[in-house]
Amino acid sequence: MGAIGVLLLGTGVTAFGIAPLAPDAAKLPVSQVIESLALEPLVVDTLAAAVPLTLFRSDTIRRDDTAQSLLQRLGVSDTAAQNFLRADPTARQLFSGRSSKMVSVETSDSGELLRLTARWLPDDGRLFNRLVIEKQTSGLSARIETGELTASAQLASGTIHSSLFAATDAANLPDSVAVQLAEIFASEIDFRRDLRQGDRFSVVYETLEADGEAMRAGRVLSAEFINNGREHEAVWFDGEGKKGAYYGFDGQSSRKSYLTSPLEFSRVSSGYGMRFHPISGQRKAHLGVDYAAPTGTPVRTIGDGVVTFAGWQRGYGNVIQIQHKDRQSTLYAHLSRIDVSRGQRVNQGDRVGAVGSTGASTGPHLHFEFRTNDVPQDPLEIARQSETIPVSPALRARFDAVAQLQRLQLDAAATLQQASAQ
Repeated sequence: MGAIGVLLLGTGVTAFGIAPLAPDAAKLPVSQVIESLALEPLVVDTLAAAVPLTLFRSDTIRRDDTAQSLLQRLGVSDTAAQNFLRADPTARQLFSGRSSKMVSVETSDSGELLRLTARWLPDDGRLFNRLVIEKQTSGLSARIETGELTASAQLASGTIHSSLFAATDAANLPDSVAVQLAEIFASEIDFRRDLRQGDRFSVVYETLEADGEAMRAGRVLSAEFINNGREHEAVWFDGEGKKGAYYGFDGQSSRKSYLTSPLEFSRVSSGYGMRFHPISGQRKAHLGVDYAAPTGTPVRTIGDGVVTFAGWQRGYGNVIQIQHKDRQSTLYAHLSRIDVSRGQRVNQGDRVGAVGSTGASTGPHLHFEFRTNDVPQDPLEIARQSETIPVSPALRARFDAVAQLQRLQLDAAATLQQASAQ
């Protein structure tokens, strides 16, 4: 033990003697050294040559666009591409037609056109056209392709403060979706008189896309409207081999034998009953309903039936008459165009003509009449009282599956409104 103690004491003394000999870092001399380094530009140039840049830009064709203005806006500096767009018959379709076209380009870092792709809708169907212009070894080439639009579900909700369309605008709903929303509940809600401040709606609708780009809104898939505390619901169901329609979530049809209007949501300029005639100036019974609308607005039949007359009738101008079931008939007058012929069978919602101002008319509008046993009736009341068309029992299981999915999406849409309000 004594030896170990002497050893430890010696080690401590050694450590005590060495520690003070370390230099103080604060007193060490400091010097600054500056050296020039040679860069290697050849390495950078080699990388740039090995990985050429491709630039991407997108825009929409404008009404007054030319080949030069479009390419300049897209950052394309390529005289050959301008000449090709002017001369090639297929490429010239880029500037034809009234529909707007989505255009995207791929260029080199020097602005040379490598590829141009344009997409547009030829009609209201589910197909789109794609123009592709590509740079080949022999020069530019153009071709037209046809693609199918893909649908994705969009959710939205809103609150009524003044009018339906003001609320749908605030919710960023497309106009076509707002019109569908009004039509779906038109037989249950009078959107001119029944709306209350604080009424709410939720909607699930399609957005139709071409190559991932939204082109237009599609059909409303489901909707809920709370009017004066009362809930109104609808879900779209397309049965196998049968025309689709809207139904309540309980399986009861919301489709009636007759639509409430032969036009998409429009303004009633003159209702059924006594009025002062705009031409004669005398008080006279108005045996129909007038809808103010621009010339060319599509007119549709409110129910299934057979065309019994399509032609000119004195003060009515161009007229279409359709015979429905139970000795009921409808009349559409002052048309600018007739799109059906006598004896033709039509289904509810089919286009039969267009709004005009033919005959004794003071301006573009549709005069619409509903008759039972050739006796005029109030069309709005008839539509509200018409019977519903239920979903087929054979398709009930499939309907329930669709309704369950749409119920979940509608509930999610309603939370969007609550979140924004909070």
